[in-house]
Amino acid sequence: MANWLKWLHLAGRKTTDSDRLQHNLTGPVPTHIAIIMDGNGRWAQKRGLPRLAGHKAGADAIRDIVRFCAEIDVKMLTLYAFSTENWNRPKDEVEGLMKLLLEYLGKETEALHENGVRIHFLGDMDELPAGIQKAVQVAQEYTEKNTRLQLNIALNYGSRPEMVRAVRHIAKKYEDGEIGGLDDITEQTVSDHLFTAGMPDPDLIIRPGKEMRLSNFLLWQSAYAEFYPVDVLWPDFKPEHLRAAIAEYSQRDRRFGSIKVKAGDRTVD
Repeated sequence: MANWLKWLHLAGRKTTDSDRLQHNLTGPVPTHIAIIMDGNGRWAQKRGLPRLAGHKAGADAIRDIVRFCAEIDVKMLTLYAFSTENWNRPKDEVEGLMKLLLEYLGKETEALHENGVRIHFLGDMDELPAGIQKAVQVAQEYTEKNTRLQLNIALNYGSRPEMVRAVRHIAKKYEDGEIGGLDDITEQTVSDHLFTAGMPDPDLIIRPGKEMRLSNFLLWQSAYAEFYPVDVLWPDFKPEHLRAAIAEYSQRDRRFGSIKVKAGDRTVD
């Protein structure tokens, strides 16, 4: 908690150019950053520790990244915490992860709230244990009016199941006459039925661990996201790694299927 107290005085204060310069950021900052938090198990294995020790270290790494994003005026941060495929892991590891999530929310929700962070969860909450569902509900309701930074935690999330769910909801609306015709179903219709409805698509997706795949994460939403792999495991991922990713992002030309577009903007150059 002490680390959070260092930035409580920043809550409610608008980020300035001098704040960004302090972090050596002179280019555009992504509105929405998504991170695949990969490498906890490998981090623990390298140290001869149980896998849950790696997950604990990974949870601790979240704190500094959230703080850094708030300080540089990132508006949305999405963290891939637990996928639909992760249920296939050993039972004791899954139970340990759920316990760790409860501990994290219990320890950090108040500090996040004090710093203007809104907590939101993406995924199918109905399949989670009752205690987790309650903690998720409490954290979301307690922080729902905060506007400084939205922290999305992808929990029991898989992009393909998300899209199947969206198609089913759209088909049901079509059957019920809520959608006039097939031509009325557009890309926006699909987006409006995803867990991320109403949110901006990610500008930058970062994957520690140096893997080069999305692993069923935000497949629809990442159509034009910039991808940045990092050769460091998630528990060792620090604000300086995020700073380097943002600096690289600011130098890229984002085309969106058209001609050159400056990073951080969607207007034609």
